[in-house]
Amino acid sequence: MTVQTFTPSATKAASENTVTQPTHTTDVSMKKLYIETQGCQMNEYDSHRMADLLGDSHGYVLTTNPNEADILLMNTCSIREKAQEKVFSELGRWRKLKEQNPDLVIGVGGCVASQEGDNIQKRAPYVDMVFGPQTLHRLPQMLDQHQAQVEKPKKEKIKLVDISFPDIEKFDFLPEPRVDGFKAFVSIMEGCSKYCSFCVVPYTRGEEVSRPLDDVLAEIAGLAEKGVREISLLGQNVNGYRGETFEGGICTFPELLRLVAEIPGIGRLRYTTSHPLEFSDELIQCYRDLPQMVSHLHLPVQSGSNDVLQAMKRNHTIDVYIDKIAKLRKVRPDMHLSSDFIIGFPGETDEHFAETLQFIKDLDFDHSYSFVYSKRPGTPASELPDETPEQVKKDRLAQVQQVIKQSSIDKTDAMLGKIERVLIEKVSDKDPNLLIGTADNTRLVTFIGDAAWVGRFAEIEITEIKTLNLVYGELLNLEPDVA
Repeated sequence: MTVQTFTPSATKAASENTVTQPTHTTDVSMKKLYIETQGCQMNEYDSHRMADLLGDSHGYVLTTNPNEADILLMNTCSIREKAQEKVFSELGRWRKLKEQNPDLVIGVGGCVASQEGDNIQKRAPYVDMVFGPQTLHRLPQMLDQHQAQVEKPKKEKIKLVDISFPDIEKFDFLPEPRVDGFKAFVSIMEGCSKYCSFCVVPYTRGEEVSRPLDDVLAEIAGLAEKGVREISLLGQNVNGYRGETFEGGICTFPELLRLVAEIPGIGRLRYTTSHPLEFSDELIQCYRDLPQMVSHLHLPVQSGSNDVLQAMKRNHTIDVYIDKIAKLRKVRPDMHLSSDFIIGFPGETDEHFAETLQFIKDLDFDHSYSFVYSKRPGTPASELPDETPEQVKKDRLAQVQQVIKQSSIDKTDAMLGKIERVLIEKVSDKDPNLLIGTADNTRLVTFIGDAAWVGRFAEIEITEIKTLNLVYGELLNLEPDVA
């Protein structure tokens, strides 16, 4: 499980996350909010919106220091094993802060909150609010209810727990996203209806529900007007988007991509996470027709064995996946591919693993999110017999990660002498003459340039490979501002 402190100024080498707001204030009278974010980009997006909500409604500003916060929020993820226990362990540390400051407000949201519900307050009665991914927009009201109880205590404290699934109601109540930078996430749908046997998402985030088309387009147009040049569309099964149109029809994901590409100012498009079943020919044609689409795709497959895929209830075969990637690389030969792999799924034999390892080599993945299988309570796979020793699973995982790491190194090395389209994002902190941007394949590119170019796209010839994710280059062409 990934655990990070939610600070809008935080950046990662290959991250698309740049929707930010200030994190520090010298006014000690300001009310301060600390958010710890676990897990995926959807959770990162949700944490940003929590900060927007409480900033607009109650004037809270973000802090990176939990010791000075007036509110502590934990946005949880339940993908990995023992996620609940890790949450309660962290809450134990937060309890000490509440003992020092009885006015401190503690809230738990996200997928573990959906799973555990009021059990969180039973085990940790010092937690004041519990909310799910679909009810984070009700945080201001929950906070008001909590404050009312503090000011006028009743005999029996009302439990503030809301883990319901009110479709996409939350988007109607969220304020306009704050922007500081040139990239932004836009959530276009919630939940998943695939019910893979290992996955807890349908139970914690609900079934697939798409935002109306006009709402999505309006949000992106607003971001573009504020200077955003790269959009990352988000959803648990993002290419399954089926948004209602103003006329009452349905807009598919490929149709949405074409409409977003027409919005002035948007020069680059990404999306995550997609499913092979809905990676259609129409979607592949978008890569042929839309230059805004990056030559980088994250398409989870989970295993290279058909037997394992069947046990996972992925409802596709390896041949289907390979055929789709072949079609994609025909229209985009420079496509960089990443994926998800679960190693050591119940019943995975040495032969199954060998098939997966060969599949990874054949498809030449750039990078991956790969993990040893974690049993998730309530999922069908949790009932399957699992006789593979843990050390064998770890050894298999190490082999997978080594193969993909070497592939990633080779792909970075192959950039030498190539021309990359780069979104210029900032001036280097170390040298004001150096600019830093991101290529389609997520590598950071540094080159000499003028600070006035920040926010524009440029063609850069790569002249030096520094690290796996960092290269140097020289400017060949500065594109006109796309606004």
